[in-house]
Amino acid sequence: MTPRTATISLSDPARTRSVPKALEAPVFIGSEIYRGSSYGRAHPLRVPRVSTVMDLTRALGWLPATQYQVSPRAKPAALRRWHSAEYIAALQAAEQAQAVSDEVKARHHIGTISNPVFPEIFRRPATAAGGSILAGEQLAHGGVIYNPAGGTHHGMPDRANGFCYLNDPVLAMLSLRHHGAERIAYVDIDAHHADGVEHGFAGDPDVLMISTHEENLWPKTGLLDDDAGGNALNLPVPRGFNDSEMGYVLEELILPAVADFAPDAVVLQCGADAVTEDPLAHLDLSNNAHWSVVAALRPLAPRYLVLGGGGYNPWSIGRLWTGVWAVLNGHQIPERLPPAAEGVLRGLEFKGHRLGRNPPEHWFTTLRDEPRPGPVRDQIREAVTLLRRRRGLR
Repeated sequence: MTPRTATISLSDPARTRSVPKALEAPVFIGSEIYRGSSYGRAHPLRVPRVSTVMDLTRALGWLPATQYQVSPRAKPAALRRWHSAEYIAALQAAEQAQAVSDEVKARHHIGTISNPVFPEIFRRPATAAGGSILAGEQLAHGGVIYNPAGGTHHGMPDRANGFCYLNDPVLAMLSLRHHGAERIAYVDIDAHHADGVEHGFAGDPDVLMISTHEENLWPKTGLLDDDAGGNALNLPVPRGFNDSEMGYVLEELILPAVADFAPDAVVLQCGADAVTEDPLAHLDLSNNAHWSVVAALRPLAPRYLVLGGGGYNPWSIGRLWTGVWAVLNGHQIPERLPPAAEGVLRGLEFKGHRLGRNPPEHWFTTLRDEPRPGPVRDQIREAVTLLRRRRGLR
């Protein structure tokens, strides 16, 4: 596949006709726009994320040009399939002026502490969204695509929300449907609930949404009894959620529910903020838990799209999301990283946070965490049993 930069629209029939029959190997969608782009020196998204994964995968020899796709920037017309025209125009104007009025801030939540104005406030999320829309097109006849810049699951039609200016998972699912995937299973293992995706597809019988997320963590939606009109399984989990508990949820809830739904496509939001080292959540997973979910979901549909999401520790993000690409390709994760990959991790900084003052040596020399097993608490077992009954699973 030849790397290219473009803008795309879902309504372009010429592009639809050019879709290959199937992807021969997993495709990694990335862009240089993420390198050096930051929400600001005090924001949790000041840290490098996608660029670190791009550098690590290349340093390991895992990202040949034939598997790398430069993300296009979505055109406003494509974004308006879900977002309002006024909101898209406000994002473009904010990027040009590098400021917003009080009226725009109040209406669209742009220019707040969580959703600040920054130099690429339109181009960066439009690039991530463009990658996810393109994935829906390129998966028309099957395959695997990884867009680590995606996963901005809090974005709302008319406003920014929770660091998310656009909702690329919703746009990806609309694109998948536009290109032939009628039934879509959306699985979200971010520490935060996918409130924007739930808003977009509540009550849609051809979408199954499953979300595991920390209870009482912002946005404090996705309660156990919230079924989003009948098509969502929300599992808020307690602090300290461990690898054994994630394994139990995977085997007893996620896999049976997805298999029973028989989707045409699976979309996995693989946020990296549920690991122990993340500064914004309080869960206790190792990256092994995420990789197990990535591997287990792959055989359940002919189309598989894996997105990034949350994650605010540059070392845990880089190591986890690079491992996702390894799992998708069947690469063996080395016990000790080669010098070039180690150099990428040693070059990271986490200024202004205690985790960056004295990072442990294994953050530089390995990808794989030590497993973090533990007891499966009754709260988890009871919640899974309730959700299984609600879904009619034996």
